Amino acid sequence: MTGADSFSVRSLRGTDRRLWHLGWLPVLAALLLTLIGWEAIGTTEPGYAQRQLLFFPIALAVAVVIGWIHPRWMDRWAVPFYIVALALLLFVLVPGVPEALVRQRKGARRWINLVVVDFQPSELAKIGMILVLAQWLRAREDITKWQGLIVPAALAVVPFVLILLEPDLGTAMTLVPTAAAMLLAAGCRRRHVVVAMLVGAVLAPAAYPFLRPHQRARVDALAAQIVGDTRYARDIGFQADRAMTLIGAGGVTGQGEAGAQRLLETNALPEEHNDMIFSSVACRWGLRGSILLLAACATLSLGALAVAASVRDRGGRLIAVGIAALLGTQVIVNIGMNIGVLPITGMTLPFVSYGGTSLVASWIMVGMLWSVASARRADTLRAAFQLQR
Repeated sequence: MTGADSFSVRSLRGTDRRLWHLGWLPVLAALLLTLIGWEAIGTTEPGYAQRQLLFFPIALAVAVVIGWIHPRWMDRWAVPFYIVALALLLFVLVPGVPEALVRQRKGARRWINLVVVDFQPSELAKIGMILVLAQWLRAREDITKWQGLIVPAALAVVPFVLILLEPDLGTAMTLVPTAAAMLLAAGCRRRHVVVAMLVGAVLAPAAYPFLRPHQRARVDALAAQIVGDTRYARDIGFQADRAMTLIGAGGVTGQGEAGAQRLLETNALPEEHNDMIFSSVACRWGLRGSILLLAACATLSLGALAVAASVRDRGGRLIAVGIAALLGTQVIVNIGMNIGVLPITGMTLPFVSYGGTSLVASWIMVGMLWSVASARRADTLRAAFQLQR
């Protein structure tokens, strides 16, 4: 048995692990968000709330298993996990796949029917990208040069394009800040990332003609909404208009369960248990409940960053940074959709929105954070966050 193998076996048995560490922060935040989500979903969809409750023990069990595995094992399985995730993304796009396996909803092919649940491969693809980028970047010294960014960029672009083809613009866009944050944490020069982001910002408007009709309509509705034009309020902008109305109706203290249920049903807010769950939270619990939710979301992402700053293992640090960026981006985009400052893209709120795949994937990331934070030993030692100009 090699030294590396004996190291992994000892880790699996529980040695070289700490019980008290910063990994508790994201765990506690995730528990609170899951509880808020269950209650908010049950406001108008009690059946969905019960299904979400059934998924929670599964998600928690998977997180516990992942948390018990040493980060080195995540490094070993990064490439196979990434390849499987890409294969599943390709599977949902293959023409001719029976409708019983891949269901098309609202023009999108994002889900695989597993009978008891619809599985969304893009959720695994996000995790796979974080793992494979962390594995690649942990031992690279050439990322301070442009040519050193070619492989990391390719590893991020492949799932980005496949998810975009489903189409799922919102999920695809979360990969961009996630990859950028990991590159910066790995030592990429800040000016390289800034230049790449500026080029993307300049080229983004050029993509408008290539968007699908409903995507262009949502951008148009957002632009009109920002300047006070209400012509889309009963059409493509209805969802955003109703969401903002319900958030305002919540006031400071909220409408309570019965009042929120009545308002949500009267206003017929689409996806009030999923993409627009923040509106349901704000309507039911008001500003106080919204602040609690935002505090939990901040604790989740900042806790992940605290884990990254506290560990000496470079690979574990990159995983924690990637998770912090991914979950933080999802929160910003989802709440931005609900308050009318970003277009509706179908982005879920982690741990809060309804969805078994999303809940399990989110808890997998919490388990990864726990694994990184609890490991005592490290194989690649670096000072934390050495950013390069």
